[in-house]
Amino acid sequence: MSRSVLVTGGNRGIGLAIALSFAEGGDKVAVTSRSGEVPAELAAYGAIAVKCDITDAGQVDAAFTEIEEKHGPVEVLVANAGITKDTLLLRMSEDDFTSVLDTNLTGAFRVVKRASAKMLRARKGRVVLISSVVGLLGSPGQANYAASKSGLVGFARSLARELGSRNITINVVAPGFVDTDMTAVLSDERRKEIVAGVPLGRYAQPAEVAAAVRFLASDEAAYITGAVVPVDGGLGMGH
Repeated sequence: MSRSVLVTGGNRGIGLAIALSFAEGGDKVAVTSRSGEVPAELAAYGAIAVKCDITDAGQVDAAFTEIEEKHGPVEVLVANAGITKDTLLLRMSEDDFTSVLDTNLTGAFRVVKRASAKMLRARKGRVVLISSVVGLLGSPGQANYAASKSGLVGFARSLARELGSRNITINVVAPGFVDTDMTAVLSDERRKEIVAGVPLGRYAQPAEVAAAVRFLASDEAAYITGAVVPVDGGLGMGH
């Protein structure tokens, strides 16, 4: 059956690949972004886009209300929206730190809380949080980003215990370096340095991350919750 799926930050990069994967599988897909524009690739599947800044609880509630009216209560939530403000600790401002956590971690809290109310009533649901290998390994100049992505793991595992009795699974996907617009701006030298540390010797494709998310949202993964699934070419193994 076609499910109501929401992907936050689903207008580009990894989020767009995830949204497309669900749409191609026949689900009713909605994405949120700050622009509220639906990418042409998604529009072809009848997907909708809702303007939403996940740092604003009021906008989150309004976005869910609109999606529920058009697609029904969200049955699969992928919390993907995130930002970076990279700089070394001594140069990092309070806003650099708190704004990244407010979007990446507290933003996930806002959307999961809003979705879980209806999932609890339905006694079923799938939640997948998009973390990062950086949240497990750490990265110089990314203390704010790593803290936010690491925090998602504790958040997910607590909710897995809290909501599991209602048939709601909460899992985390931790991508490594993925070939997107965000990584395309890196110099060739930096890209070579990164790939040198990846056992598989290459960047991930967005569709490979999407495949892991789709699996965790499937019936086949009904007995998996509180898991952290790396899609990182082996970069973070051991963590």
